[in-house]
Amino acid sequence: MNQLITAFNNFIRSFARDEEGAQVVEYALIIAVVSIALVIALRALTTGGGFAAFITRVTTCLTGTAACV
Repeated sequence: MNQLITAFNNFIRSFARDEEGAQVVEYALIIAVVSIALVIALRALTTGGGFAAFITRVTTCLTGTAACV
């Protein structure tokens, strides 16, 4: 029984020291924040025809039919 408790304590200590899981959580949080920022930015562009105006400006600049503003 003593060996079982010692093995369990060793497992808990090694699990607490393991940092690989923490890195995965950090990456997931970064991806979540970037995704939220993209959604907010795209919503701002699509409200009131802003996105269509943006696409028109980009097309105008790329085709060279008028001055880029």
